[in-house]
Amino acid sequence: MNALYKHRLFWPIASLLALIAINAIARPQFIKVTVRDGELYGALVTILKDSAPLMLVALGMTIVIATRGIDLSVGAIMAVSGAVALTIIDGSGSPDNLATVLIAVVVALLVALILGAWNGLLVTVLGIQPIVATLVLMLAGRGAALLITGGEITTVNSAPFKWMSGGYLVALPVAFLIGLLAITIMGLIERRTALGVLTEAVGINPEASRLAGVRARGIIWGAYMVSGILAGVAGLIYASRISAADANAAGVFIELYAILAVVLGGTSLNGGKFSIAGTVVGVFIIQTLDSTILFLGIPSAQSPVFFGFVVAIVVVVQSPRVRTALGSLGGRRRSRGTSGPSTDTVEVAR
Repeated sequence: MNALYKHRLFWPIASLLALIAINAIARPQFIKVTVRDGELYGALVTILKDSAPLMLVALGMTIVIATRGIDLSVGAIMAVSGAVALTIIDGSGSPDNLATVLIAVVVALLVALILGAWNGLLVTVLGIQPIVATLVLMLAGRGAALLITGGEITTVNSAPFKWMSGGYLVALPVAFLIGLLAITIMGLIERRTALGVLTEAVGINPEASRLAGVRARGIIWGAYMVSGILAGVAGLIYASRISAADANAAGVFIELYAILAVVLGGTSLNGGKFSIAGTVVGVFIIQTLDSTILFLGIPSAQSPVFFGFVVAIVVVVQSPRVRTALGSLGGRRRSRGTSGPSTDTVEVAR
């Protein structure tokens, strides 16, 4: 049991299950899943669907943090990605044309990849601190998105583009399946190949890994490119959900929520060892908590206070000192249960 307490995923999963249990007690329909026209509906399904943008951003943030970096520009990249795609679709004259939508998506993702590569260039080649390097794009990116949309909210009515966030495939939301695909690819690459070990080595000691022959610069650069393209996909899903490109609202504060999800999942901000599974659980914690806030009817002005209070409790429970205290408490209970040999055993020994 002590080993279970010390596992990095124990407390994140316990926190998520506690949130689900509280919601289920308060409103039993929370865990109810219905099938309509071969498609799944329910509060849990909505959480899975709505978590897709944050999931994608948090996965990219996990890899960046593992290399001792940080990416504050993911929200701006989301805004640029949505602005590029919607501008192309709106200017095509045929928004329902599948080829047009595919071209818009590909161009938007290429732009997001370039922006991620720009962050990597500043960090690896020019040696700028990650928080400063990505802060540049965080501020300039939204300005670029406003220039692309002409300072207005670009809206389109495109069924193929709307399908990304509102469509279903094999009874499950397409947005969730996109997130699931990203989780699978990231998990396979980072945990089934040497790249994950090399990423951790770079995060633990970049100079030592470089001297050992590891191409630290390429790994760090690649991490920012991955973060950029995942943020671009998240921006497309967000723009698809509202059928508009809103440069001022797309991805606002998502970088902070992504960092929070990574930390809740057990990944250290000091770099090195990381957990893809932990990040997934962290995202679901945040999304479930957001659903709880909506259910309780807490005003939007007060919701950050409630959110912060609950997150503080979760973080405290997951702190190393609390884990150690709980582990030692369990050890004391076991030692009391087996405090020593019985009197009969002593007599037999004599």
